[in-house]
Amino acid sequence: MAYYYLALLYSKNGNEKLAQSTLYNAANANPEYCFPNQIEAVLALEHAILQNPNDAKAPYYLGNFWYAFKHYDDAIACWEKSIAVDPHFPTVQRNLALAYYNKTDKQEQAVALLEKAFELDKSDVRILMELDQLYKRVNKDLDFRFNFLEKNKKLVAQRDDVYLEYVTLLNLDGEYEKALGLLKQRIFHPWEGGEGKVAIQYVTALVEMAKQAISDGNYEIAIQFLNDAQQYPHNLAEGKLTGAQENDIFYWLGVAFEMLNDMSNANAYWEKAATGLSEPTAAIFYNDQQPDKIFYQGLALIKLERQAEADLRFDKLIQYAKEHINDHVSIDYFAVSLPDLTIWEDDLDKRNRIHCLYMQGLGYLGLKQTKLATDSFEEVLKIEKSHLGVVVHQKLISPTGLEVKS
Repeated sequence: MAYYYLALLYSKNGNEKLAQSTLYNAANANPEYCFPNQIEAVLALEHAILQNPNDAKAPYYLGNFWYAFKHYDDAIACWEKSIAVDPHFPTVQRNLALAYYNKTDKQEQAVALLEKAFELDKSDVRILMELDQLYKRVNKDLDFRFNFLEKNKKLVAQRDDVYLEYVTLLNLDGEYEKALGLLKQRIFHPWEGGEGKVAIQYVTALVEMAKQAISDGNYEIAIQFLNDAQQYPHNLAEGKLTGAQENDIFYWLGVAFEMLNDMSNANAYWEKAATGLSEPTAAIFYNDQQPDKIFYQGLALIKLERQAEADLRFDKLIQYAKEHINDHVSIDYFAVSLPDLTIWEDDLDKRNRIHCLYMQGLGYLGLKQTKLATDSFEEVLKIEKSHLGVVVHQKLISPTGLEVKS
């Protein structure tokens, strides 16, 4: 920026030859960490764009300024001009992709631009992470996302967030042992937007392995997995919240002990599974009550022969979903610990619809209205193929999965 300011001053003093050579230096300076934020930068950069139309960096910098000050159309115009001059600078491709997705309805163009940005610099792990997140937002097939990360596995290992996405895709594909192994071998570091995410994948892997062990008749192994799921290893870098709801773990512990004909322990765990918060909520934040915990309360109550109470749990899920599926959702400005990355702007009303459809599917599943449950779950997957809760609970109504038994 010093070069751009100096060129403007030379030009105003009538020294155009020196101004041009200074503009050349400006255009060829290292662009890393250059982010103009003062109003006088606009004058210097607009002057540079007029005087040196072959400079791709001046419109790039000016686009950064306009985007930061919420002049999104101006930012987009500047970045488009920069790319027209030099289509080989990955950062401007990335920035324009962000603007296209977040501020216009050009999703396909955004994907193409970010793919080009990564193609231009395949050593940039942040672009890799952002591209995978964009693929997730536009609901790319899980196999496509997994293969993309698998091809760039060395890069994936450089960041906790994209590493966890790789683990999540393994869990979604039923590769629970592989997922657990990768979780155990890495020391994670907490990041904002990632609260609870590592623990969820750890618990999911163990609970699903326990369910498979029950299906295979390995009940004591299942119990060990479920006990492990209640203790988070230090390498996850996140402790279990006080009052954490573990209804699913206790329910399956009850099932494992039931299969061992140990009804004393089975009933004790079902009693634990049947307790807890039972009112459905929007579940915006990572520590909010999740609907599957209420679902397992209901299953536990069925095991305890308290069918009416169980049905009430399931009915609440369905009723809440029907009443709130079309809600308009907004987040308080000071909200923290939202359970996702905020690179790509999310449609909170769509997120609420997904949540309600999932909740509704769980309610129907508990009531053994499997056609309605299937329909609700499939509606979710049309919007979000990576919805872990739906993928897991669909298996309870699969011919090859564990059935929900009364």
